[in-house]
Amino acid sequence: MTNQRADLDWREGGVPVSRQFDDPYFSLDDGVAETRHVFLAGNDLPTRFRGGFHVAELGFGTGLNFLVTLAAWRTSGVPGRLQFTSFEAFPMRVSEMVEALSAHDGLPVEVFAIEDDVIPARLSGPDYDLHVVYGDARDTLAIWNGMADAWFLDGFSPAKNPELWGDPLLAEVGAHTVTGGTCATYTAAGFVRRGLEAAGFDIMRTPGFGRKRHMTRGVKR
Repeated sequence: MTNQRADLDWREGGVPVSRQFDDPYFSLDDGVAETRHVFLAGNDLPTRFRGGFHVAELGFGTGLNFLVTLAAWRTSGVPGRLQFTSFEAFPMRVSEMVEALSAHDGLPVEVFAIEDDVIPARLSGPDYDLHVVYGDARDTLAIWNGMADAWFLDGFSPAKNPELWGDPLLAEVGAHTVTGGTCATYTAAGFVRRGLEAAGFDIMRTPGFGRKRHMTRGVKR
């Protein structure tokens, strides 16, 4: 467990903003709609869901992506368990996460009804296994023994958080993706697309969410 914590400001509407990176945790327009557009649709989900499907993510943040994915999993009616692994260096306190998520209806926020100050490294329920890997992803992903079917690349803006978008880390993303697996991110920065291509993905630039004209999708060769 990292000793570092997220340092937050709050904008009108209950959107948390990282002081470390001067960037909001999710869209100021509609965080749930952004997750559905970028990360679910961007990875062809829930169409690809099957028992044991494994989502991996860079940047756990408020846990919004996990909860939106779990809600979609439950709606899909797919039998089995959702596997979800997220890499996070600056965890939010659970109370802060719940506050940030309170503006969104219909999410299974009850899974975060725990006594811990931060989400434990492993949290399981009747249909999911959540694993949060704390620490710098540049160190922790390299020693992770998992393989993802889909990646949510959701670090802060590449201009403000370049550590999560460098070629060595994207190469590890590729190395930890099954053949035919996918990735998606809200950014269309050229160096990110090139890094993912070098990591073994066929890359597509597609329409983004809200104010973002484009986003990036990839399929592992």
